[in-house]
Amino acid sequence: MQETRRRFFVGATAVAALGFSRRGLAEDADDDVPATEDLMREHGVLRRLLLVYREVLHKLEARQEVKPAIITGAAEIVRAFIEEYHERDEEEFIFPRFRKGQLAGLASVLAAQHRAGRALTADILRHPGDRQRVTVALGQFVRMYEPHAAREDTVLFPAFRRLVGAKELDRLKDVLEDKEKALPGGGFEKRVDDVAAIERALGIDDLAQFTPRT
Repeated sequence: MQETRRRFFVGATAVAALGFSRRGLAEDADDDVPATEDLMREHGVLRRLLLVYREVLHKLEARQEVKPAIITGAAEIVRAFIEEYHERDEEEFIFPRFRKGQLAGLASVLAAQHRAGRALTADILRHPGDRQRVTVALGQFVRMYEPHAAREDTVLFPAFRRLVGAKELDRLKDVLEDKEKALPGGGFEKRVDDVAAIERALGIDDLAQFTPRT
């Protein structure tokens, strides 16, 4: 009986130690996330905003009421977190590395789409109560940014990682983290909460509703 208890204690201690070890490894792994994955994570915020825009479009096209505050709330997050923070980082640190070479054309198109997106956001924020104008602007924004983000995630960012190497990625990671901490409206976690609040207001916060019945 005593031997059994001893074995149980040793086993439990080992499991606990393993658990702490795994948590430590997870924390270390999170610390080692490269700058390009941080940018991809921010694309997750963008994609949720695109879902919000799609739902607003659906309601507008169905002649349903949408409060202008919902439209401006989403567009203000786009402006502050995507356009003035995320895209500025891409334009300062990522795109210049592709001014020459095979992906120069892609980087040029992506930069032009940033400019077009800012014009659309400005139009949405100026005329949130103009259903026709907002419908056109939201539709153009969604159509452009879905392939835009996908191309960056699958082509540009992997190429950037291969191009610059580990040391520059580490340096860039620190720079981006410092910039995010200095954001007056909050960083990634705060913006996820803000988008979630808009999703709740639109009734699209329950992920299960997007599962098809088969």
